[in-house]
Amino acid sequence: MTIAKIIEISSDSPTSFQDAIESAIKRAEKTVKNVKGAWISEQKLSIEGGNITSYRVIMRVSFVIE
Repeated sequence: MTIAKIIEISSDSPTSFQDAIESAIKRAEKTVKNVKGAWISEQKLSIEGGNITSYRVIMRVSFVIE
């Protein structure tokens, strides 16, 4: 029987949503074993002076418990 757990994490990037997602997954894999999937629950932008300054994702990451 396989049992999975889900955690919620957030990540920021000055470049793009894609960069924020990839950074979050790389960081999660340093401390969580058996990462199997993720989904984006929110995407947010920070804007200053009419320009995008930051891309933020809030995501749920699933991993299998040993």
